[in-house]
Parts: sequence; structure tokens; C-alpha cells
Amino acid sequence: MADSVIRFLLVDDVRENMVALEALLRRDGLEVHMAHSAAEALEMMLLTDYQLAFVDVQMPEINGYELAELMRGAERTRDIPIIFVTAENASEARRFRGYEAGGVDYIFKPIDPVILTSKAEVFYSLARQAKALERQRDELRSIARDRDLAIASLHAHANNSPLALVVCDADLVVRHWYDSAARLFGVSEAAALGRPLGATGAFDEATLEMLAGWTAASDDLARHTAHMKSSGPQGEIYCDIFGSVLVDPALGRPSLTLQILDVTERHRAEEVRSLLVGELNHRIKNTLANVQAIMRQTLRSSVDLKEFNRKFSGRLHALARAHSILSDVTWSSASLDQLIDDQIAAGTLNAENLDRLGPPVSLSPENTLRLALVLHELGTNAAKYGALSVPGGRVEISWKPEAADLVLTWREYGGPPVTPPERQGFGSTLIATGVGDSRATVDWRSEGAIWRIRIDHGFDLQPGAVQSAPAEVQAEPTPGEPLSGCRILVVEDEPLVAMDIRYSLEDAGARVVREARTVTDALAAVAQGDFDLALLDANLMGEPVDRVAAALRDRARPFCFVSGYGRAHLPADFPEVPMLIKPVNPDDIITVVRSLAGRGTA
Repeated sequence: MADSVIRFLLVDDVRENMVALEALLRRDGLEVHMAHSAAEALEMMLLTDYQLAFVDVQMPEINGYELAELMRGAERTRDIPIIFVTAENASEARRFRGYEAGGVDYIFKPIDPVILTSKAEVFYSLARQAKALERQRDELRSIARDRDLAIASLHAHANNSPLALVVCDADLVVRHWYDSAARLFGVSEAAALGRPLGATGAFDEATLEMLAGWTAASDDLARHTAHMKSSGPQGEIYCDIFGSVLVDPALGRPSLTLQILDVTERHRAEEVRSLLVGELNHRIKNTLANVQAIMRQTLRSSVDLKEFNRKFSGRLHALARAHSILSDVTWSSASLDQLIDDQIAAGTLNAENLDRLGPPVSLSPENTLRLALVLHELGTNAAKYGALSVPGGRVEISWKPEAADLVLTWREYGGPPVTPPERQGFGSTLIATGVGDSRATVDWRSEGAIWRIRIDHGFDLQPGAVQSAPAEVQAEPTPGEPLSGCRILVVEDEPLVAMDIRYSLEDAGARVVREARTVTDALAAVAQGDFDLALLDANLMGEPVDRVAAALRDRARPFCFVSGYGRAHLPADFPEVPMLIKPVNPDDIITVVRSLAGRGTA
């Protein structure tokens, strides 16, 4: 900021003269400094700004005229006005010399106070005006700097913002096309500036008509939002538009500022979500239709309810385990080796009696589900009638590509003599339908049946076939004492599932003392503690059960997780706790409960 103090300098070798002048000049807002020689005056003027100098003409060594010439030769002092003070008589020659040296006026001694104050007032007023102009200049410079900084900040924000910024006039002619818009639409500023908005190719006719309507309804500070489809460097894009109409107060003409957000990823995510919801709905209905078909056909071929329960539960669990395998690989593709390992883990096949041979192969979700049921039926039939029904029997599973197909061969040997069945049951029909669009064929040899299943699509032979995590090992049914007197807490949010578990336990002699469906209910039941062990669902009404599991461990109550999730979705701090996968076989429940009751504390 400019210095607001006004200073006059008195230069005279006689102090009394300067004191008299200072007394006449004294006023508020004015500083009067004194110099006793020209040399002292020059030194003071190099350090301090002066708005007027009264210089005595007659001074020793350097007189007033010589001092004025020296002042005119220096950049810092040349603009200081000089009034010469002299006792000499006025003459044109003296005036000319004074003006030539740089003086602006004369005061002759004896000094007339009125003339002195009048002349001083002129320069005092001029100095105040100059000071005021300097302050205004500094203020304007500060305002200009702030303005330039604000504009630079706005430009930087507009250029680097994720929102593309475009400014148009009332006729939709582009007045500003920032780098953010150039990035989004692939149109440079030079190609867009000064041209109609439609000429950029980024806006279709319907959008342009809408924007024209925004500017026509030119209410100041009006806000608008819309959605549009456009194109960019990477192809089709979807955008949300935010429009602001501003009216120039001087001209009364509106301008339109557009902020455009690229929502292509969100749009695609919504499309994927809609597709996934539809696909999920389709898969659920297909799964229910398969369960219904398995149930009806198993019922038709079963002689009593006990046989129906055994066959239906086995087939249902085979289907559920195949779903778990596909969930582990996000329903992309599953390994054929994993399907075989799953049958081993479920107890349908025995690894010691099994030979397998074939390259790595991955299967489509549809083929995975169907082949899981086929392998289950082949394994259960072999265990009941074929090679796996005797200790020395073996099964060989091999697969290889033939032309454009994959042929899987199931060969049994070492078992009892084989005779073709008199009638074809549901299991044989299920196997015979094969996988894909082709049917399976069987050779009923006396030394063992041979099934050949041709898969004509939905498989991929590759060195690195997709491998999912090993299936959760199902508990092997083992004989044991009845569960009489065993008190069990069932924590399950599905009433039908809880009822089925309760009936299975009660049939085995156990007593379900309490059922809990929420985390709060479960914690209250654990706190009461009137049970020996617990079966714990891994998720209750969408809420994890970590606190319930911790409370059970603190109470030293053994428990088992019962869940439709895999091990990765269970509470992480309980890897040693056994797990049953839904839908649960009643025999597996009884086996796990016997195991927990044997090592738990009542």
C-alpha cells in the first residue's frame, strides 16, 4: 500500500529560517523535515519520499540551484517539486535560472505568510491527490491480482474437473469450451469455440431443443437437470447435464453454463444389475423347477418314504454342492476334477477305489449342474448294485476330446456280475439324458457297466482349467448312542429350516430347548445357558453372527455352523468350528451333534 504521510523538506543553512518556515507550514497530516546543507538534503531524499522541497538559494559549498540540478540528475529525486526561497531581488534572469534548474516557483524574503501557505496548500492538495491515486492504484492492482487468481482457479477447476464445463450464449453458440469438455467429447477448444453447440457433434437434436428451451425461459439463476446420450473418443457415453442460466444485468441477455457428468459406468452398472437380477430370477426358477422335477420323479420311483427321503436328499445335496462350486467361481466355469473331488468329499465315491484320467477341462454352469447329478447317480448306483458294492471293485473315470466333443467314460470292474436292469428308473433316465444336447450310452457288460457321455458344447480344454476351492467335507454317518438328554440350541432365521432341524434332532432322541432367529435372541439364549451345544446359522436376518459365536466360545459351549455360505463367508476367528452346508442331510446333523456332545461339557 502507498505511504499516506505527506512530507515537505526545508533546506537552509540557517536553522532559524527553517524553524520560521516550519511554524508557518505546520498542519495535521504534514511532516516537515529539515536539512542544513545540500549534501544532507540529498542524503535525506535518498532515504525518504518528499512531496515538496523548499530550497534556499544562498548556501555555502552547494547553492540551491546546484542542488536542484543534482536532484534532476537522480531517478529518485527528479520528480520532487522545488520552491526556491531567496532574499535576492526578483529578476527575470534569476527566475529563468531557477526554472532552468528545475524549480517550480519562488518565494522572496521577507516571506509573506499568506503567499507561503497558499503555495504550500496547492502542493499539499496535489500530494494528497497523488497519495489517493497511489492507494487506488494499489487497491486496483490487488483487486486485479485477486481477479486473475480467481479466474485462473476457475479455469484450472473447469479444465481439470471430472465435470465437462461448457458456456454458451442465448443462441447456443459456444463461448467457453474447457479442457474437461475436450476430454469427454474428443472435440478440441479450437474446433468448438465460436461455433453453434450442435456443430460439435456432441449433442443430438432433442438435447439441443431442450437446451434452447432452457435459455428461452431466461429466469436468472434458473437451474436445470437432464440426461443425454452422446459419443466420445471411446464410443457411446451417457451423461447427466446440469444447466445454469445467467442473465447479463447490463444487456439483459441470458447465457447457459453446462456441467456435464459422464455416468457411462453407472449406466452400464445399472444395466448389468438389471441383467443380473433377471439372470438370478431365471436361475432360481430353474433351480426350483429342477428340485420339483427331482422330487416328483424320485417319488414316482420310490417304494416307501424312507427310500424317497434317502434318494431325494442325496440328489438335492449333489445339486446344492454343484451350486457351491459355481458360486466359488462366480458362476463362470467349474473344473471337472472339482466335480469328482466333490463326490469324493460327499462320500459318493471313494478315492482309493477310483482311477481318473483326462486333461484339465472346465465346464459351463449348465453342464456343471447336470454332470454333478449324473456323477451322483453313477456313484450311488455303483455303491448299491455295481463295482463299489464290494471291497475289491473299482471305478475308472476318463475323458478325452473326440472331434469337437468331449467324451466322458465311466467304467466299472471288479464288482458283481452285471445284468441289464428290467426297468429304467429315474436315476438311469437322468444319466441317459447326458449333458448338453446329446444322450449317454451304456454297455451292460457282465464284468461291469460302461457309460459313455458325449458333451457337445459348454466345455473348454485348457492347460490352466479353473479350479474352485475344495468342497466342505460332509460328515460321514457313524453309528452311536441315542442323543437322549442332549439339550440343543438352534439358531436359525428360516422357520422351515429350523423346524426340519428340530424334527431330525428329536427323532434321534435330542431335545431342542430353544430356537433363536435374531442375533439379539441368540445372545439372550446363550446368556441363559440352559443347553449343551448349539447349531448356528452363519447369518441372521442379514446380520453376521460373530458376537454369537464369541459368546458360545466364552461359555464353553461347542457349536457347529449351519450355512448356505462357504467357509470364506463365516466368522474368521473360528476356523476350527465344524460346518454343515445347506441343505443339510439329517444324518450329517446327527453325526456332528454326536461328535460335539462327546467332546463338549454339559
